[in-house]
Amino acid sequence: MIDLATAGTVSLGDRTVKRLGYGAMQLAGPGVFGPPKDRDAAIAVLRAAVAEGVDHIDTSDFYGPHVTNQIIREALHPYPDDLVIVTKVGARRGADASWNPAFSAEALTQAVHDNLRNLGVDVLDVVNLRLMFDVHGPAEGSIEAPLTVLADLQRRGLIRRIGLSNATRRQVAEGRRITEIVCVQNQYNLAHRGDDALIDELAVAGTAYVPFFPLGGFSPLQSSVLSEVAARLGATPMQVALAWLLRRAPNILLIPGTSSLGHLRENLAAAELVLPADAMAALDGIGAA
Repeated sequence: MIDLATAGTVSLGDRTVKRLGYGAMQLAGPGVFGPPKDRDAAIAVLRAAVAEGVDHIDTSDFYGPHVTNQIIREALHPYPDDLVIVTKVGARRGADASWNPAFSAEALTQAVHDNLRNLGVDVLDVVNLRLMFDVHGPAEGSIEAPLTVLADLQRRGLIRRIGLSNATRRQVAEGRRITEIVCVQNQYNLAHRGDDALIDELAVAGTAYVPFFPLGGFSPLQSSVLSEVAARLGATPMQVALAWLLRRAPNILLIPGTSSLGHLRENLAAAELVLPADAMAALDGIGAA
């Protein structure tokens, strides 16, 4: 069995979780829309993740929509006491599978209640506000109004902790003036390193940073460097990319996703992968290319 504790732990407010969790987005259908081809397989992956020691699952009720949370409930409810489920609000899916902003007080409140119902809980562990000023990446814009709505729902006892997703450094600072921000979830990987300064600032503050798309954004040249390192270490490119992220900063919390049992175990094994100094140097060079 893989020892996930090898990679250490990180805090989400007053909760502590292992640094290798599981992202549930791929449990929905193609394009994160509709049901999966094999619901039983999706349930098996979730149960295997928890059996391997995963204590942090990332999800959203707009995955599907509703599908992923319903599968999580079917697979894992009643939930283990040490399991932290982190969800997101701030977007909605169109009938054409498009991703659209949903920032109004009514939309955010409805999204929180949808998550509560479909996950089968009375309070949500962590809710990330997914910012949608630009669907493709962080973009400036005030988050005071939507975050105030979530802070009010927190005071009402429906949310325990709040985070941000797709956020800029300025928005993180603005958010902290409104409520405690326990995590920031943005795209970040070996090649896409625009959040380097933000990660370091959050590390000093003890705030978790949750990167998504750990293999996204590679050109063929960058991909070949990663593949060469992986081959030399007898690992997969994904394992190496995840191990590099774990080494990058102590506050990084990973949520690799998969609908495959085999890939799940491969991803989790990154917790035990040791990257020698020359491998780290080669991988660091990808971001500078």
